[in-house]
Amino acid sequence: MLVKGIPELLAIALLAGCASVPTQDERLTQQAKQFNEPSEGNAGLYIYRDGVLGGSLKKSLYLDDQCLGETAPKTFFYTELPAGKTYKVSTESEFSNNDMTLETIAGQKYYLQQYMKMGVFVGGANLREVDEAKAQKAIQGLKLAVAGTCD
Repeated sequence: MLVKGIPELLAIALLAGCASVPTQDERLTQQAKQFNEPSEGNAGLYIYRDGVLGGSLKKSLYLDDQCLGETAPKTFFYTELPAGKTYKVSTESEFSNNDMTLETIAGQKYYLQQYMKMGVFVGGANLREVDEAKAQKAIQGLKLAVAGTCD
């Protein structure tokens, strides 16, 4: 029966499409990819999404419950944060946000990967800290997303 395979086809369609978000111009993207030291007294934060799973889904990111922006496949964000503080970094997931805490030190750069995971109804998302070399290599193939818009 054809009806038997419809849920599987819908799941594949949701996970295989191609969502997009507004991105910065190439000059700003390349500037962020220089991985320069943050300004004095600040820490740098990169959050990137490089996987293909969940390609049709946009997911919002939050920093201390304030919208950082939406991700789509092959995008990243960069922001500087006052150092010496603990921040809550959150990503939209299937039923509620997934949170992690980040303690910042002046002059340090932090790299978080947003990754997609299978969900019950729609794909979810989570965050993990990634080492500098791996993250910088991944970010080279991505575009800097425009900050400030969340669903």
